Amino acid sequence: MRRAAILAIGALLGAALWWRRNPSAMPYWQRFFVELPHPGITRERLVEVLEPRPRERLLEVGPGTGYYALTVAERLDGGRLEVYDLQKEMVDHVMRRTAERGLTNVTGWTGDAQQMLFEDNRFDGAYLTVVLGEIPNQDLALEELARVVKPGGRVVVGEIALDPHFVSFGSLRERAERAGLEFERRLGGGFAYFARFRVRAAA
Repeated sequence: MRRAAILAIGALLGAALWWRRNPSAMPYWQRFFVELPHPGITRERLVEVLEPRPRERLLEVGPGTGYYALTVAERLDGGRLEVYDLQKEMVDHVMRRTAERGLTNVTGWTGDAQQMLFEDNRFDGAYLTVVLGEIPNQDLALEELARVVKPGGRVVVGEIALDPHFVSFGSLRERAERAGLEFERRLGGGFAYFARFRVRAAA
């Protein structure tokens, strides 16, 4: 019994290590993980740091099943939330949930965060939570966010240490600044945090 438990733990750790070294999106069949509590990076904390405002157009990259999307969309009176995911199943899931909630201000897109299909300066702000580490080229993803968000707009990244693809704040800040994002504030500590950046104006 004890040996079986040790082997099971070892297998889990091995899988987590492999997943960390091979970034990829969470498969749709594992979507129930997305709905588990998010200690330290709650919906309320995201709203506090993102500050969604009426009539804005915001982007969520990697919405999963809509854990944050529904809350943000409800605060965009006269505005729009556009959700963007590599997996069509995730986008369809979010759109079903928004329809059930009676929300009509959400649009879904399918595509790669490393090469977004949006024009420059489309959004007032963007956010992604426990997603950045799943993207093979984080630098490209951050550059794309800096491109599609208007100068002066905000980009919020949420991370939690329980995620196998956890991105530390130091690593995030270094990459974000190279991509043209200026650090503004951080909510939370080393275990779980939201970091807010501002898109620098072109020189």
